[in-house]
Amino acid sequence: MAWDPELQELARRQELAKTMGGPESVARQHEHGKLTVRERIDALLDPGSFEEMASLAGHGEYADGELAEFTPATTVGGLGRIDGRRVVVTGTDFTIRGGSATKPSHKGGMLGDIAYEFKLPFINLLDGAGANIEGVSERGHTYLPSDYAVFKRPMQIMEQAPLICAVLGSVAGGPAGIALLSHFNVMVKETSALFASGPPVVKRALGHDLTKQELGGASIHTRESGCVDNAAEDELDAFRQIRTLLSYLPSNVWELPPVVPAQPPPDGWQDGLSNIVPSNRKRPYSMKTLVSLCVDGGDFFEIAPDFGESLIVALARVDGHPIGIIANNAAKHGGALDQRAADKQGRFLDFCDVFHIPVAYFVDIPGFMIGQQAERAGTLRSGMRAIWIWQNITIPTFTVQVRKCYGMAGAATSDASRLSYRVAWPSGEFGSIPIEGGVSAAFRKDIEASADPQARMEELEAELQVLRNVFRTAEAGGVEEIIDPVETRQYLQRFVEMAYRTLEQDRGKKSRVGFRP
Repeated sequence: MAWDPELQELARRQELAKTMGGPESVARQHEHGKLTVRERIDALLDPGSFEEMASLAGHGEYADGELAEFTPATTVGGLGRIDGRRVVVTGTDFTIRGGSATKPSHKGGMLGDIAYEFKLPFINLLDGAGANIEGVSERGHTYLPSDYAVFKRPMQIMEQAPLICAVLGSVAGGPAGIALLSHFNVMVKETSALFASGPPVVKRALGHDLTKQELGGASIHTRESGCVDNAAEDELDAFRQIRTLLSYLPSNVWELPPVVPAQPPPDGWQDGLSNIVPSNRKRPYSMKTLVSLCVDGGDFFEIAPDFGESLIVALARVDGHPIGIIANNAAKHGGALDQRAADKQGRFLDFCDVFHIPVAYFVDIPGFMIGQQAERAGTLRSGMRAIWIWQNITIPTFTVQVRKCYGMAGAATSDASRLSYRVAWPSGEFGSIPIEGGVSAAFRKDIEASADPQARMEELEAELQVLRNVFRTAEAGGVEEIIDPVETRQYLQRFVEMAYRTLEQDRGKKSRVGFRP
């Protein structure tokens, strides 16, 4: 063939690119319990579906016009499929200079362009630092960071398609920022770390001698900072979580979430719902179990389970249709909405609104978290932001008043003025403030002036307990319906049917709020 020499050269260069940083670097990657970037892509995507792009990108050194040595680019990526759906995936090759690019490369940007222009989900597998000081020597000059527009394209993708990041090694600098420009991110316990600058810089600047895990390990970011949503046991678990999350999402905001065959709720769900809330209102119960009894197969995918633990947010299905779940966790702080839980709720509502996923809220909330620590944390600001977001989302919402719903935080559970449907269980109780504590404040002078303050307080509480009866609220039209807990799934099914019919009519309508990292 006329082009045989060129085709042979093409094949040779493609094979050189697949050697990555060489056998020794690949072996070190494995010794640290990490897969190579190519192994990661193969493990994430449907078998045989990867179509690499810019496979020849890198730096060649020539002798007498012939390629003598080739260093592949530190980015590997292209098109692939997950559960048959087209996605764009890109990953950092840590075996080449620790994943740090010192020479300009348009490969990563090109893959982002493909995801943006073709409105495809974009998955970024991160493993490496950002800027490398060697780059200053190679460029011969520095530059203003504001000229480095690496963050712009991810922000644009996030407006129209799922963007997911996995932190699979030590990620610092620009890539650490990229990890947060995502709708969902995950990191691996023990082998992943995330920070603005790593331990050597922190030690030099601040004198703090920390390990990578102490500075920015999974326990730091999934429990304390909230910078990362989920922790994974290993890389394969991270990929499983990514695939699971994507199964609930549309490919872009002009589509509706994918519907799958419906699954029945778990065995014994009716008895479970009938008995799950104790008659003693001070006793706890498992809200996660309650949710599982209402959704298809009893399965849901929880997001940020270790952050803001007084609130549960998750994706589930009802009659095969994806639905967002928000639920107060009475087993943590009594379900009170603290600063972290409020931020978590607001971010999840943004997420569901962007991807047209209707939301069901299971309410058992005594109010905002109180006390000095809560005030210092800015609970009120985060809580009011959560209320503001609820008032501005465009998706249909359904609220189940399971037990308590009090105060300003109770206003963060529904918006009765639009696309909202609320039902209550007989265990429900509502108001601006709980009777316990509220009586002490409102009737302080009366109680203090009585011969037996404790007896007077209990007397007043008993009088007001009569008015807390859920049926009186229903008499006044204060809730759409009181239902038998066993009917909850039936009402959810009805809500989902109406919600998706409405969403079909509004398909392509952009969220008023958008998604904020």
